[in-house]
Amino acid sequence: MKSAFTEVQKFNQWWLWILLLAVLGLPVYGMFQQIILGEPFGSTPMSDLGLVLFFVGTLLIIGLVWYLELRTEIDETGIRVRLRPISTEVFTWDQIEHVEIITYGFVGYGLRFSSKYGTVYNTRGNKGLSIRLKSGSRYVIGTQDPEGITQVLRTLDKI
Repeated sequence: MKSAFTEVQKFNQWWLWILLLAVLGLPVYGMFQQIILGEPFGSTPMSDLGLVLFFVGTLLIIGLVWYLELRTEIDETGIRVRLRPISTEVFTWDQIEHVEIITYGFVGYGLRFSSKYGTVYNTRGNKGLSIRLKSGSRYVIGTQDPEGITQVLRTLDKI
Protein backbone atom coordinates (compact mmCIF):
# COMPACT_ATOMS: atom_id res chain seq x y z
CA MET A 1 0.00 0.00 0.00
CA LYS A 2 1.33 3.46 -0.90
CA SER A 3 2.24 5.67 2.04
CA ALA A 4 0.43 8.95 2.49
CA PHE A 5 3.59 10.25 4.21
CA THR A 6 7.19 9.08 4.03
CA GLU A 7 10.18 10.72 5.69
CA VAL A 8 13.74 9.43 5.49
CA GLN A 9 16.32 10.91 7.84
CA LYS A 10 20.04 10.21 8.04
CA PHE A 11 22.75 11.23 10.44
CA ASN A 12 24.19 13.94 8.18
CA GLN A 13 25.03 16.69 10.65
CA TRP A 14 28.29 18.37 9.63
CA TRP A 15 29.63 18.39 13.19
CA LEU A 16 29.09 14.63 13.56
CA TRP A 17 31.12 13.87 10.44
CA ILE A 18 33.89 16.26 11.50
CA LEU A 19 34.04 14.44 14.84
CA LEU A 20 34.05 10.98 13.21
CA LEU A 21 36.77 11.96 10.74
CA ALA A 22 38.83 13.46 13.59
CA VAL A 23 38.54 10.17 15.48
CA LEU A 24 39.59 8.31 12.32
CA GLY A 25 42.65 10.56 12.15
CA LEU A 26 44.01 9.08 15.38
CA PRO A 27 44.68 5.53 14.10
CA VAL A 28 45.76 6.90 10.70
CA TYR A 29 48.36 9.11 12.34
CA GLY A 30 49.39 6.30 14.69
CA MET A 31 49.87 3.85 11.81
CA PHE A 32 51.86 6.44 9.85
CA GLN A 33 54.13 7.20 12.79
CA GLN A 34 54.61 3.64 13.99
CA ILE A 35 54.44 1.53 10.83
CA ILE A 36 55.79 3.93 8.18
CA LEU A 37 58.22 6.03 10.23
CA GLY A 38 59.12 3.21 12.64
CA GLU A 39 58.65 5.37 15.76
CA PRO A 40 56.42 4.12 18.60
CA PHE A 41 53.08 5.92 18.80
CA GLY A 42 52.48 7.05 22.38
CA SER A 43 54.22 6.25 25.66
CA THR A 44 52.80 2.69 25.75
CA PRO A 45 52.34 1.92 22.05
CA MET A 46 49.94 -0.66 20.65
CA SER A 47 51.25 -3.38 18.42
CA ASP A 48 51.13 -2.68 14.69
CA LEU A 49 48.27 -5.17 14.42
CA GLY A 50 46.45 -3.36 17.24
CA LEU A 51 46.72 -0.06 15.36
CA VAL A 52 45.41 -1.65 12.17
CA LEU A 53 42.49 -3.22 14.08
CA PHE A 54 41.77 0.16 15.72
CA PHE A 55 41.67 1.72 12.24
CA VAL A 56 39.38 -1.00 10.85
CA GLY A 57 37.08 -0.78 13.90
CA THR A 58 36.83 2.99 13.52
CA LEU A 59 35.99 2.56 9.82
CA LEU A 60 33.26 0.04 10.72
CA ILE A 61 31.70 2.46 13.21
CA ILE A 62 31.78 5.27 10.63
CA GLY A 63 30.22 2.91 8.08
CA LEU A 64 27.43 2.03 10.50
CA VAL A 65 26.65 5.70 11.17
CA TRP A 66 26.59 6.34 7.41
CA TYR A 67 24.24 3.33 6.89
CA LEU A 68 21.81 4.26 9.69
CA GLU A 69 18.51 5.57 8.38
CA LEU A 70 15.29 6.54 10.12
CA ARG A 71 12.28 5.91 7.87
CA THR A 72 8.77 6.91 8.92
CA GLU A 73 5.72 5.92 6.88
CA ILE A 74 2.12 6.82 7.63
CA ASP A 75 -0.92 5.62 5.68
CA GLU A 76 -4.49 4.42 6.21
CA THR A 77 -3.26 1.18 7.84
CA GLY A 78 -1.04 2.80 10.46
CA ILE A 79 2.46 4.04 11.22
CA ARG A 80 5.73 2.26 10.44
CA VAL A 81 9.12 3.31 11.71
CA ARG A 82 12.43 1.71 10.87
CA LEU A 83 15.84 2.60 12.22
CA ARG A 84 17.94 0.62 9.77
CA PRO A 85 19.52 -1.82 10.64
CA ILE A 86 18.52 -1.80 14.32
CA SER A 87 14.76 -1.81 14.76
CA THR A 88 11.39 -1.82 12.99
CA GLU A 89 8.02 -1.05 14.56
CA VAL A 90 4.56 -1.23 13.02
CA PHE A 91 1.57 0.40 14.72
CA THR A 92 -1.89 -0.20 13.26
CA TRP A 93 -4.54 2.42 13.88
CA ASP A 94 -6.56 0.01 16.02
CA GLN A 95 -3.55 -0.28 18.40
CA ILE A 96 -3.10 3.49 18.68
CA GLU A 97 -4.93 5.49 21.33
CA HIS A 98 -3.47 8.94 20.62
CA VAL A 99 -1.01 10.67 18.27
CA GLU A 100 0.28 14.23 18.27
CA ILE A 101 3.27 16.30 17.27
CA ILE A 102 5.31 17.33 20.31
CA THR A 103 8.40 19.32 21.15
CA TYR A 104 10.63 17.29 23.43
CA GLY A 105 13.83 17.76 25.37
CA PHE A 106 17.15 16.30 24.29
CA VAL A 107 17.08 12.51 24.59
CA GLY A 108 20.08 11.61 22.45
CA TYR A 109 20.29 10.15 18.97
CA GLY A 110 19.36 6.79 17.51
CA LEU A 111 17.12 4.43 19.46
CA ARG A 112 16.66 5.68 23.02
CA PHE A 113 14.57 4.69 26.00
CA SER A 114 13.15 7.50 28.11
CA SER A 115 10.99 7.38 31.22
CA LYS A 116 9.24 10.55 30.04
CA TYR A 117 8.70 9.71 26.34
CA GLY A 118 8.97 5.93 26.11
CA THR A 119 10.90 4.55 23.13
CA VAL A 120 12.39 7.37 21.07
CA TYR A 121 13.69 7.21 17.50
CA ASN A 122 15.70 10.35 16.79
CA THR A 123 18.31 11.62 14.34
CA ARG A 124 18.24 15.32 15.25
CA GLY A 125 16.06 18.13 16.48
CA ASN A 126 13.33 18.25 19.10
CA LYS A 127 10.08 17.74 17.16
CA GLY A 128 8.47 14.36 16.98
CA LEU A 129 5.36 12.28 16.51
CA SER A 130 4.22 11.08 19.92
CA ILE A 131 2.32 7.78 19.83
CA ARG A 132 0.45 6.34 22.79
CA LEU A 133 -0.82 2.81 22.31
CA LYS A 134 -3.91 1.35 23.96
CA SER A 135 -1.54 -1.03 25.75
CA GLY A 136 0.05 1.99 27.48
CA SER A 137 3.32 1.88 25.54
CA ARG A 138 4.67 5.23 24.36
CA TYR A 139 6.85 6.11 21.39
CA VAL A 140 8.27 9.26 19.86
CA ILE A 141 9.51 9.37 16.29
CA GLY A 142 11.66 12.40 15.56
CA THR A 143 10.76 14.40 12.49
CA GLN A 144 12.08 17.26 10.41
CA ASP A 145 8.63 17.65 8.82
CA PRO A 146 6.08 18.11 11.63
CA GLU A 147 3.76 20.06 9.31
CA GLY A 148 3.73 17.22 6.78
CA ILE A 149 2.86 14.68 9.48
CA THR A 150 0.15 16.96 10.88
CA GLN A 151 -1.35 17.36 7.42
CA VAL A 152 -1.47 13.61 6.72
CA LEU A 153 -2.89 12.88 10.18
CA ARG A 154 -5.64 15.42 9.52
CA THR A 155 -6.28 13.90 6.09
CA LEU A 156 -6.58 10.45 7.71
CA ASP A 157 -8.81 11.97 10.43
CA LYS A 158 -6.46 10.90 13.25
CA ILE A 159 -6.10 14.30 14.97
